[in-house]
Amino acid sequence: MKTIRYELHDGIATLTFDEPGSPVNTMCADWQRDLTTATGLVVRDKSLIKGIILASAKSTFFAGADLKSTMRLTPADAPRVFAEIEQTKKNFRTLETLGVPVVSCINGAALGGGWEVALVGHHRVAADDPRIQLGLPEITLGLIPGATGITKMTRLLGLMGAQPFILESKLFNPREALELGLVQELVPANGADLAASLRTAALLWITANPKAQHPWDAKDYKIPGGTPANPKIAGMLTVAPAMLKQKTRGLYPAPEAALAAMAEGAMVDYETATRIESRYLAKLIVSPVARNMINTFFFNMNAIKSGQSRPGASAGTARTEKYKPRKVGILGAGMMGAGIAYTQASRGIDTVLEDVSLENAQRGKLYSARLTQTRVDQGRMTLQEQQSLLERIRPTAYPADLRGCDIIIEAVFENRELKATVTHEAEPMLAEGGFFASNTSTLPISGLAQASNNPAKFIGIHFFSPVDKMRLVEIIRGKETDDETVARAYDYVQALGKLPIVVNDSRGFYTSRTFGAFVMEGAAMLGEGIPAPVIENASMQAGMPVGPLAVLDETALSLSVHVLDQTRADLAAEGKTYAATPGELLVERMVKELNRAGRAAGGGFYDYPAGQKKTLWPELKPLFEKPGHAWDLQEVKDRLLYRQAVETARCLAEGVLTSVHDGNIGSVFGIGFPAWTGGALQFIYGMGIDAFEQRCAGLAARHGAGFALDEATARAIRHHQPVY
Repeated sequence: MKTIRYELHDGIATLTFDEPGSPVNTMCADWQRDLTTATGLVVRDKSLIKGIILASAKSTFFAGADLKSTMRLTPADAPRVFAEIEQTKKNFRTLETLGVPVVSCINGAALGGGWEVALVGHHRVAADDPRIQLGLPEITLGLIPGATGITKMTRLLGLMGAQPFILESKLFNPREALELGLVQELVPANGADLAASLRTAALLWITANPKAQHPWDAKDYKIPGGTPANPKIAGMLTVAPAMLKQKTRGLYPAPEAALAAMAEGAMVDYETATRIESRYLAKLIVSPVARNMINTFFFNMNAIKSGQSRPGASAGTARTEKYKPRKVGILGAGMMGAGIAYTQASRGIDTVLEDVSLENAQRGKLYSARLTQTRVDQGRMTLQEQQSLLERIRPTAYPADLRGCDIIIEAVFENRELKATVTHEAEPMLAEGGFFASNTSTLPISGLAQASNNPAKFIGIHFFSPVDKMRLVEIIRGKETDDETVARAYDYVQALGKLPIVVNDSRGFYTSRTFGAFVMEGAAMLGEGIPAPVIENASMQAGMPVGPLAVLDETALSLSVHVLDQTRADLAAEGKTYAATPGELLVERMVKELNRAGRAAGGGFYDYPAGQKKTLWPELKPLFEKPGHAWDLQEVKDRLLYRQAVETARCLAEGVLTSVHDGNIGSVFGIGFPAWTGGALQFIYGMGIDAFEQRCAGLAARHGAGFALDEATARAIRHHQPVY
């Protein structure tokens, strides 16, 4: 066997998982074959065996499915996949019902299939380490727990109790697992020999429990809380699918399949329940949605976390040396600056929050006080922790207080002259070796760097609002920004617990540029005569979090017009003319002619009556709708998604984006591109490049150059296509 070591000593059969050439154990093809072999050896030696121990030779217990091989599956592979899943379950069941106690020694993370391997044990003993993650995250990858996870968790926790851990992929640490009854024993994680401690606990339990079995194998077993035959459970299950459909909008088949497998499995015997589970998984695992989500939320996410977009060693700095600033200055205590200050302080970074007046700066600190008070009230933070966090934020109106900061980030209004002024004022306060960053969302970094005395140490760090909730941060490399500054900015963002993507400089960079394409396409459709409710609802039906008109209102139509005016002025200074798009012209009309500047100004595309839900502005209908104007719902959806995908592809062709993973993660976490697609570039690859190009040609013929793919863009799409 390649991936499992089988040892029989003093009546104890030990199966040690140790996949060669891999930092973790996975359910790869070799492991599946080896498990069958190992199970056969256990059966052969049954008369000699008093107990079985499942252990890992890695620093973690088990990582789950081999997702790289999953990416190569097609719908035609479903029957084979079903047979493989059933064989693995047959092996699990053989070990569980051999008539001897089985103990899982959980020395580290056990996620997805790894937790399902752990559930083979009648008794589960784990290292008492809060950093260890256990659970079933399959739903986040477009899959379901299909190696007995649904069946066992439902039988252990009940239909209602298991839902958060299956449908919401809620993870837990060993102590939480102990409280849930999912782990039965903990051993200290900081002992001299963790493996020996786990094994000792396992041996003691085996000796004390020679007739162990799973709860559901006992004759008097009943599912906690009852089966769907229970009127209370039946009532909940009647509304659950509708509530789930409202949440998924029918775009994510995995949660619906998981709920069905839970309910159906609870009405039948154990073996039938696991077979139901296998059927649902075999269908899902070969689906386009699963492929898209695995690509992005596993492979692309790991690329970001492992630093694939971070420059390597530069100026004597080794890749392995993570940079974390001790003290960071923030210029501007508005919503963005206040959010950055809170995020830094919550991660232990001393923060100087500077504004034009002490009152403004203190108001910015008050934002952190309000956020932390909510946590204190909910019991998620102690008063001491709150006080410690707030003490890390120093509000000030004096630039001199910034002296000694490792990083200074300006988060002032999007005005080139203002940004230049604060750069001149604050940059001399940097500590030796420090760097300066702009939080601009649209203005080219290379232009802003002209105000710097050291453009090599000037970079864009674009946070998204609200900072405390948005995970993405866009790092923008200017023409003169050096590698060390990019690497340090990358480490700083990761130190905040956020996801960094690295892009090259251009107007709007990647996220703002693509976001602009989305909202302006919505505005353009309104100008063409398509009803506003159709545009907004089509957007959400396609999977966007909100409609383009609603987003424009929230971000302020006046800001879009300001960016338009700034773009015109910048190009005029270069002797060029900017041709505004139909969407931009409509937004400009809304602000300058109709005095509708957005939510903050009292109303834009929507009205905001006090204490009531917002409603679309009634005047949109007479102003823009055209009686008899034909529109197609699928075409409206496609225009909103394809426009973003085309703009992303153009960014890739122009070198604004340099990797597919930055484009996918950036589009999902930065602008809300639908997760079921896997991101704006995976949207292209998932449907097939030829089909995408053909659809774009049709949209371009009807709706303009925004959908047109030139040769360079088409070439870039094909060149960067990932291969698994």
